[in-house]
Amino acid sequence: MITNKNKIILLEDDETLGYLLTEYLKMNEFEIFWAKNGAECLKLLDQNTFDLAILDVMLPDIDGFAMAQKINAVYPDLPFLFLTARSMKIDVLKGFSMGAVDYLKKPIDEEVLVVRIKALLSRLQVKPQNNLVTDVYKIGDYTFKAQNQELLYKSETIPLTTRENQLLLYLVSHQNTICTHKEILTHLWGKNDYFNKKSLNVFITRLRKYFNKDLSIKIENVHNRGFVFKVDRYVS
Repeated sequence: MITNKNKIILLEDDETLGYLLTEYLKMNEFEIFWAKNGAECLKLLDQNTFDLAILDVMLPDIDGFAMAQKINAVYPDLPFLFLTARSMKIDVLKGFSMGAVDYLKKPIDEEVLVVRIKALLSRLQVKPQNNLVTDVYKIGDYTFKAQNQELLYKSETIPLTTRENQLLLYLVSHQNTICTHKEILTHLWGKNDYFNKKSLNVFITRLRKYFNKDLSIKIENVHNRGFVFKVDRYVS
């Protein structure tokens, strides 16, 4: 089911706090996915596209800072904040140095949390007004609106993250041509390395899932080289 609600993943191992935050955020029109440990969080991240991650630091199976490192490497478009009892200055500085958009200390009033989240999402989701992409592509049974970061299938609208949008536009613009790992990573990530390549593979998997309703659309692997975007029925 497609929803316009902001999707948030909450990583919190405390049963009581996790439940309270989940219910309160749902009441405020957010779509919440609650992970109680790092393994659950990674599985949800692989299966969904989120607008924000809320991370505890002290967890049973993984340090929240380590989870932030994984997000930076594999899901670089996903903003995250820390909500934790770790309130020493060194922890706060470490959190922000890792790219956190906020560092909130427990206990926190739920109303304050909602206000902070809404303010963050409002700021993060403002689209730049210059250099807008105006291309609209008909791809099999889909319509790709790059300017709006949307992929349309019949009455269904699939919102794309900035990175998904950039990658799809690059692939569409090089249809039936091998797009090497190096070319894609240098063009979109700015650096060709192991972690960015791993991130690229995650985004390729997401795009394949988005296009799974039309078998004429394929993103083929070329072993150790890159990918080829192929569509039997393509009109631009």
